[in-house]
Amino acid sequence: MSSCKNEELKTSVPFNKQISSKWKCISVTSGNSGVTELKSEDDFIRFDADSNHFEYLYSKSKPELSGSYSIVDSSLHLVFLNKYQEAEVDSSVFKIINNVPYLILYNQGDEITRFEQSKLAYEPYKRNFKINKLTTDSLILSDRGVEYLYINTQPPIITDASLQGGFSIIALLRGLLGMAVLLLIAYLFSTNRKAISWKAIIIGLTIQIVLALSIIYVPPVQGFFEFVGSLFVKVLDFTKAGSEFLLGGLLDSNTYGFIFVFQILPTIIFFSALTSVLFYLGIIQKVVYGLAWVMSKLMKLSGAESLSVAGNIFLGQTESPLMIKAYLDKMNKSEILLVMIGGMATVAGGVLAAYIDFLGGKDPIQRLIFAKHLLAASIMAAPGAIVISKILVPQTEKIDKDVKISKEKVGSNILDAMSLGTIEGLKLAANVGAMLLVFFAFIAMINFVFLKIGDWSSLNESIAHLTNGRYSELSLQFILGYALSPLMWIIGVCSDDITLVGQLLGEKLIA
Repeated sequence: MSSCKNEELKTSVPFNKQISSKWKCISVTSGNSGVTELKSEDDFIRFDADSNHFEYLYSKSKPELSGSYSIVDSSLHLVFLNKYQEAEVDSSVFKIINNVPYLILYNQGDEITRFEQSKLAYEPYKRNFKINKLTTDSLILSDRGVEYLYINTQPPIITDASLQGGFSIIALLRGLLGMAVLLLIAYLFSTNRKAISWKAIIIGLTIQIVLALSIIYVPPVQGFFEFVGSLFVKVLDFTKAGSEFLLGGLLDSNTYGFIFVFQILPTIIFFSALTSVLFYLGIIQKVVYGLAWVMSKLMKLSGAESLSVAGNIFLGQTESPLMIKAYLDKMNKSEILLVMIGGMATVAGGVLAAYIDFLGGKDPIQRLIFAKHLLAASIMAAPGAIVISKILVPQTEKIDKDVKISKEKVGSNILDAMSLGTIEGLKLAANVGAMLLVFFAFIAMINFVFLKIGDWSSLNESIAHLTNGRYSELSLQFILGYALSPLMWIIGVCSDDITLVGQLLGEKLIA
């Protein structure tokens, strides 16, 4: 179940607080001709609600202009400090106004400034816009029949409150509808609908719901996940120490920008080595055994299935099967499917740490928030994987319910385990980097074809206007986002984000 606290910005929130951000201009549409002009990446306007100051940059007018702004009802009033920071004077006029002599300087018919009794003076340049739309993502302004479309380049800071959202009957009904639709899809593809154990399905769903409510509303559970999340954040700090020794100044994002290979992939390597050491010491096995024992008793799973699903919460699809290596050749089709689905549904520890680093950036608070919620999502995915697996291929054969961890060892000593884990982590990091490179290259190639189609058919301008700048052209992301957006709405994603989440899911499926 999911909810959205701010699907639309409420009018009770002051406009100047909503507008306080950096907005990039996507397009300008003339109301008379209907022609849409796509704008440069350099066109933006930034508002600061604390000082009521704005900065404006138009690619054809350098340097940056600035001034003050005010908002009255739905009107935006801009007062430029000076329309011209630098300009050539092509004409001058001497005038006497109210018995006061003036020398007025012009540039192409526009007044730049004027001399008044040995003093330099100028009339502030003003512009007034009507605010047609203002959300967290987009801003639409209009003036004299021309509409300006902007998108927000500085999304709101993520907080626990924003992630948890607010409760409403609509959100509850959408969550229940989403669960029903996903279960129905699995039921339609089931190999043996009569053999489905609905008791196990209900128990699995109940575990998920109880976990979700506990993480949100029960302080001890919140504290536990925050503690585990802080351990992941600390691991990122350890990784940074090793990366700084090896890469030095290349980690400085202020100098070289954000380099994915140097910032994210080292996390996967170190976490893989750490996992191997913990596996060698038997620590992971004990934690996994406890979770597996609970799952086997509650959901009537075989011992091997339980170990695999529990192991996948912390380990990847290469390490987790080591705990059931002795049982793999004896497992039936239903058990093997659960092993595979469990690996797909959860996130390996190394990749989880990489996500935390990527999403949280350098902010320790953001890192902790993402660590807590990503970890909770990975744990909640385990019973969900069991539910879907046991609907698709129900268990019809006799199973061994004994929970016994395979004695398979990783390395002959700690150093050997660390070395083997490092090698596996390096392979995984190289695989992640190579797949991302190829994936983005193919996306660019496909989008090039769609871009040309959009140019020939004039679809690009229509898409930019209809999507409020979220998409500026016909692309694979646009097609996937809107094709899967109904499903995203059904499962509870905020209306503002359904196309984005649909796009991400589509990219995940085709990748």
